[in-house]
Amino acid sequence: MATEIKVPVLGESVSEATVAQWMKKVGEAVAADEPLVELETDKVTLEVNAPAAGTLEAISADEGATVGVGALLGLIAEGAVAAAPAPAAAPAKEETKAEAPKEAPKEAPKPAPAAVPAPAAAPAGGTYDKPLSPAVRKLIEENHLDPALIPASGKDGRLVKGDVLDAIEKGIGKRSFGTAPAAGGQFAPTQVAPKPPREDREDEERVRMSRLRQRIAERLKEAQNTAAMLTTFNEVDMTNVMAMRNKFKDAFEKKHGVKLGFMSLFAKAAVNALKELPAVNAEIDGTDIIYKNYYDIGVAVGTPQGLVVPVVRDCDGKSYAQIEKDIADYGKRARDGKLTMEEMAGGTFTISNGGVYGSLMSTPILNPPQSAIMGMHKTQMRPVAIGDKVEIRPMMYLALSYDHRIIDGKEAVTFLVRVKEALEDPERLLLGV
Repeated sequence: MATEIKVPVLGESVSEATVAQWMKKVGEAVAADEPLVELETDKVTLEVNAPAAGTLEAISADEGATVGVGALLGLIAEGAVAAAPAPAAAPAKEETKAEAPKEAPKEAPKPAPAAVPAPAAAPAGGTYDKPLSPAVRKLIEENHLDPALIPASGKDGRLVKGDVLDAIEKGIGKRSFGTAPAAGGQFAPTQVAPKPPREDREDEERVRMSRLRQRIAERLKEAQNTAAMLTTFNEVDMTNVMAMRNKFKDAFEKKHGVKLGFMSLFAKAAVNALKELPAVNAEIDGTDIIYKNYYDIGVAVGTPQGLVVPVVRDCDGKSYAQIEKDIADYGKRARDGKLTMEEMAGGTFTISNGGVYGSLMSTPILNPPQSAIMGMHKTQMRPVAIGDKVEIRPMMYLALSYDHRIIDGKEAVTFLVRVKEALEDPERLLLGV
């Protein structure tokens, strides 16, 4: 009896995935709990292990296929697949003088190749009177599309999300600037001609965006569309915090088994500032503001697949050593694609360190539904005025992007000032002032 391989529960708000890679071929032996197939969602890449030992009998979802939770991926047969027996040799016939020469066997006629269906032409326009799902309507409005010009593949001629995404990719369905939906949710016809398909050059390569990259693009655009986003800046003199780090880094690593970086110091400084300014740690839910009395700090990590933000939980109650251990572990597993959904869910505030790539200044984009994100940058030796003289100091620019709907300019500026004060006088971090 064959054992089914099915798509597991993928996590909160994630209903489908793409089959990224099969690690076994049909006919190969597999052990129980052995990684069998790799799935890519819009948040993480995860491995599906073999539910039983045996032989991979069939693959139901090829690489690149989109599958939902519970969908059949393949079958595992019990035991090893027996090799097909060799055909028995036919007894030799006695040759006779009267035997007529044999005719060469005629080739069986080859079936005619199946006709490739031509792509459906876009409708010529008109009024679209079918109901639209919230996701489809959002895509149509954000991309200024006319649903009457988009080929529909859903039931009763309805548009599904895939139809709209395909139209966006092909550049069809655009309506003229200023054209708005008609009353009752119907879309008025437009005279805009569909954009002709783009012809790729020989020295270009077209690669479909991964689900993770699509999700990153969607969330970043969502932040720009929904939040009244502003960015304020300050700079930090890193002299004292660098001196403290250099003084204790060897003893710290020897005792705790992890290097003392700057991220734990910035996380602690941010928590102190968040306690004073709770709006920076809050989020908007409809017409309500949710103030959070816990401090789960997201740490942006760059990976070959894109940016992910694992969350260090309860930073206010953790030691510097534990925060450094959590960040080091997340960073390694993020690059290996081993993070889980739960490790990236939630988060009340995010820190992004563009300085590791050499960025001197940037304006980070919010991570919805959070209301603020702090950007760290490259530490650079610069001349600064200290009292009545000029000195060369290691300086870092800090940026705070925030949602002006909930955070006032005074609160945003005060937040960065508190972070600056804590880092320029590290004793404040120990005393929590």
